[in-house]
Amino acid sequence: MGILSRLFGGGSSNLTDVLNRNPVIIDVRTSDEFRMGHIQGCKNMPLQQLEAKIASVPKDKPIVFCCASGARSGAATRLARSLGYEAVNGGSWVSVQNQLGK
Repeated sequence: MGILSRLFGGGSSNLTDVLNRNPVIIDVRTSDEFRMGHIQGCKNMPLQQLEAKIASVPKDKPIVFCCASGARSGAATRLARSLGYEAVNGGSWVSVQNQLGK
């Protein structure tokens, strides 16, 4: 596993496995960024609000976090894992969308 994967909690093979398990996909960009484009059906929880809102996400499904580049989704992944969620950093929302084939 590379240093970026260790820092941000990602890894493409892990992401592929999780995407095949019908995860909750959460985009942690701002609402304005989200309105400019996003994965259909994903939730928008800006990183600044995530800690207050994450309790609404059930723990029985894995979470894939995404953002513009992977930095904010990495922070979200670390937070979710510290709260007992199974979470993966998907990186950019466009990359996740491409892996989903949408």
